Amino acid sequence: MAKKSKRVKTKITTRIARPKPKAKSSAKAKARKLLARIGTKAKAAARRTLRKVRSSESTMASDLARNKKLVLEFYKKLIGEKDYEGARRYMGAEYRQHAPYAADGHAGVAEWVRKFKEAFPQHHYEVKKIIAEGDLVMLHLHGKSGLHPYGEAVVDIFRIENGKVVEHWDIIQPIPQSADNANSMF
Repeated sequence: MAKKSKRVKTKITTRIARPKPKAKSSAKAKARKLLARIGTKAKAAARRTLRKVRSSESTMASDLARNKKLVLEFYKKLIGEKDYEGARRYMGAEYRQHAPYAADGHAGVAEWVRKFKEAFPQHHYEVKKIIAEGDLVMLHLHGKSGLHPYGEAVVDIFRIENGKVVEHWDIIQPIPQSADNANSMF
């Protein structure tokens, strides 16, 4: 007599792999992980620290924005309008000059502006970039109607102290008629 073969039923299960959540590397994510592991008092302290960090970041951003605005207003008066007296209110009690063509201090800047206005009354500029970090503000400009027929690429750097411009550096490069690349100087 023939034996009946028993079929063995096998249950095949498929595990669906769930994606692991991506690890967040931000300070907020790290703070949340820490909060989950510590006690109530420590959590309160961590929350206070997090609020201080957020407040500090907000204050720094507003300080940088204020410094940018200060430098733009100062530059408009000093270079755009060639008005030293109007620009003076944006300057600190001391003014340190690093540009080799102007004497140090307020008297040096005033004399330079007088000569600049006389020599280039039509000079104007276009702000291309403004960057602020810490107490420094940098302007990248296109100076026009000055000494060179195609203008100048200018980088002016100012240091701010107590809400006033107190120090200046610059780099000025004449724009040539043609370049070895198709990129603009700006």
